[in-house]
Amino acid sequence: MEIAYDGARFRGVAENAGVPTVVGAVRAVLERAVSHDIEISIAGRTDAGVHARAQVLSFDVVEAKADTAELARAVNRNLVPGIVAQSCALVGDDFDARFSATYRHYRYTVLHRAVPDPFLAATTWWLGIPLDLEDMNRACEPIIGGHDFSSFCRRPKTDAEYSMIRRVQSAQWQDLGDGILRFDIRANAFCQQMVRALVGTMIDMGRGHLRAADMASILEGRDRSTAGQVAPPQGLCLWEVGY
Repeated sequence: MEIAYDGARFRGVAENAGVPTVVGAVRAVLERAVSHDIEISIAGRTDAGVHARAQVLSFDVVEAKADTAELARAVNRNLVPGIVAQSCALVGDDFDARFSATYRHYRYTVLHRAVPDPFLAATTWWLGIPLDLEDMNRACEPIIGGHDFSSFCRRPKTDAEYSMIRRVQSAQWQDLGDGILRFDIRANAFCQQMVRALVGTMIDMGRGHLRAADMASILEGRDRSTAGQVAPPQGLCLWEVGY
């Protein structure tokens, strides 16, 4: 099942007891629709406030409904505001939304204007300061390929041996005009806060607080304190998952 959601309404995508989450809301509705308990696998784990245009979920059902479109409609009739089931399809028994994915594509949007826009505030990071887009794109070059991204990730407290090695396939900033700057990054996977830390660091380079030429050494140093700020969540969106 592919879903989209407004992350501002939820405390992240993964279930967390006592707080509203995307998977918690979807699972409750799905279990009523299929009349049994289910376990959901998610393609990308988004933090609180982060949006998704194309999050993918997989789950097993005892008796698969032939009309998957009707299942999606049934889910949409009962979902809380802020989540939409966009499509639903039957897949093979070996498919897993997380482990079968070959890449995740995230998009971050910056509103680069002198005055903020209240109608874009929920999906952009407003910055009314000068930014050097060439330096920001120059900072993208060293992160392409397989690297240890410890300088840009939050390490799980319960797993000191957790690997931060990820393979970035592409990363680029674009000026779309009218004050809209867009950052697209695609990788096999991401660790927690990786995209937001990369964006925040590149913004610090674009404004001259850090040097773009130092991106390679920051990456190689594997020290979170050497990188820049973490960008706010509302500008980030899980845009696509590839299989």
